Amino acid sequence: MSAGEKAKAKTEQAQGKAQEALGNATGNDRMAAEGQAKKSKGDARESKEKAKDAFKH
Repeated sequence: MSAGEKAKAKTEQAQGKAQEALGNATGNDRMAAEGQAKKSKGDARESKEKAKDAFKH
């Protein structure tokens, strides 16, 4: 996994988790949904990179 892509994935996951928590705490459903989507995008990016690494070796 390239370091840059791994960092992007972890950043997206952390930002999404924080945004989702803030949205839930304030009762803002839209913010919570956007945070969950961002977190999912980070998860997908991480999975893609892991798959690429698995086929590399």
